[in-house]
Amino acid sequence: MLNIHNLSVSFGGTYLFEEVTFRLGAGDRVGLVGKNGAGKSTMLKILSGDIKPDSGVIATEKEVRMGFLRQDIDFIPGRTVLDEAYQAFVEIKKAEGKIEEINHQLVTRTDYESEAYSKLIEDLSDYTHHYEILGGYNYQGDTERILLGLGFKREDFDQLTDTFSGGWRMRIELAKLLLQSNDILLLDEPTNHLDIESIIWLESFLRTYPGVVVIVSHDKMFLDNVTNRTIEISLGKIYDFSKSYSEYLVLRDEIREKQLATQKNQQKSIEHTEKLIEKFRAKASKASMAQSLIKKLDKVERIEVDEDDNSVMNISFPVSMTPGRVVVEAEHVTKKYGEKLILKNIDMLVERGSKIAFVGQNGQGKSTFMKALVNEIDYTGVIKLGHNVQLGYFAQNQAEHLDGEITLLQTMEDAATDTNRSKVRDMLGSFLFRGDDVEKKVKVLSGGERNRLALCKLLLQPINVLVMDEPTNHLDIKSKNVLKAALQKYEGTLLLVSHDRDFLQGMSNIVYEFKNHKIREYLGDINFYLEQRNMQNMREVEKKDVVKDAPKVVKQPLSYEEQKKGKTLQNKLSKVESLIKELEREIQKDDRVLAEHPEKLTGDASFFAAYEKKKKELDKLMIEWEQVQEEIENS
Repeated sequence: MLNIHNLSVSFGGTYLFEEVTFRLGAGDRVGLVGKNGAGKSTMLKILSGDIKPDSGVIATEKEVRMGFLRQDIDFIPGRTVLDEAYQAFVEIKKAEGKIEEINHQLVTRTDYESEAYSKLIEDLSDYTHHYEILGGYNYQGDTERILLGLGFKREDFDQLTDTFSGGWRMRIELAKLLLQSNDILLLDEPTNHLDIESIIWLESFLRTYPGVVVIVSHDKMFLDNVTNRTIEISLGKIYDFSKSYSEYLVLRDEIREKQLATQKNQQKSIEHTEKLIEKFRAKASKASMAQSLIKKLDKVERIEVDEDDNSVMNISFPVSMTPGRVVVEAEHVTKKYGEKLILKNIDMLVERGSKIAFVGQNGQGKSTFMKALVNEIDYTGVIKLGHNVQLGYFAQNQAEHLDGEITLLQTMEDAATDTNRSKVRDMLGSFLFRGDDVEKKVKVLSGGERNRLALCKLLLQPINVLVMDEPTNHLDIKSKNVLKAALQKYEGTLLLVSHDRDFLQGMSNIVYEFKNHKIREYLGDINFYLEQRNMQNMREVEKKDVVKDAPKVVKQPLSYEEQKKGKTLQNKLSKVESLIKELEREIQKDDRVLAEHPEKLTGDASFFAAYEKKKKELDKLMIEWEQVQEEIENS
């Protein structure tokens, strides 16, 4: 489907990758991995045609459709979430517009016997058939299913895209790509703005995707659950194996060990031959033999061991001083943004040494609670910090608060105190900013490099309670592993927001789920939480409110009024369902007449008026069905 041959790209005379060759075929779900700056996003841009390589050839089959989830999105203002998502269906929308235009003409015109009128009916039949082939009768349902899977609620569908944050706009763009049925799907960090539930849904979707999927991601578990092939870019080369990421790492280590052993044996043989050459050179009678050995040695193909880029951060989070037993006490914390309620009467007690993870859908109040905790926003209720508590706060957009116009060294020196100012160069070195790197301006750093700098800067202040909101954003897998190890060794108190399940494993002894303005406590790590919430399919967290294995609650018998109301609602639901089925049968019958016998409709304007009326009535009944269903669920 896509052939890449001898691809080379260089910046400033240094090759990002050189003479890279590989092929992508249907069913390949590729994890494109490597350190920050290795060239992963550049490779995606080359594959998509956004940028041209220095040399090499990219050959695609004819009429291959390609979708690319970029990090920068630009929507046309004024569209709703649904309107924007429907932009995925260019051909369907064109056909829909033509059908509406022809129907309008058929209703308003009166020249029923004319050839032009007959031609309109023929055109309607053709467009209706084309519309059906394109999936016109299914696209609205498919759109709603994917938007719901990515975390949107039905009440969001009619909201303008302008009112959503960048993360939610990224979800809309992802929905459009998933709806387009592209042959090749290029995804650059698709999980960056998704919560755990949406990530699990996306995994399920991509596992059955029939085309090619190429994913740049630093989410190890996501890669393991989705990909069947790994291509790593490292030091200008690629390493390509038909394995998931974790399996690939094991296999590559095995290959390097074999290479090292073979290289060692070859080196012994070479050293032995070189000793013989030196020995025979000294004797005239053995000179010809020495020349023969030299020629033999020249022909030996030296075994090379795959290079590995093992440069990683060196982090530790020292505890400044021992705080009191209770480090945070929150009572009745409530927060609204305008009329929108985010948190309601939140109570929480955090004891010294606790390791706590905050989970839940985006927008449920995790970051809001952290901001309240560090006194960054106003709220009602009380939050008290314990004796000797020194908070260190890493915000979700921490890297964005860095001044782009100053250097890395100046950034650190400005935040340093007299006691640690002399250590800033060493600290920067520990975070892989060495030599002349420290004189770079912050604005030239990548997202991952900015995150590393923000983490480094955090260590300049005394800390015994770490409050971290998505600290792994933009960090590569090796850097995340180093950060995770440092946090696991941290002897202070940790409050952590993350949607990265692999990063969260073994990190907490308490999980708080934020949902519907409240919190629920789970005494365990992320695996225990997922097990208890029974997230075996993509949206069980949304559907279930009862924790698995929890004590059974004996329900109180319903009152006569409640029973009567429930029966009335069920009767109403059955009646609406019957009307929906009847209308759907009638519309399907009309569709067949339109497709198979358009000539019978010549001059019959009333048919089209009745047809449109039925479709509008069906839309009203569907809305009524949803409302009654919701009443039953809430009663």
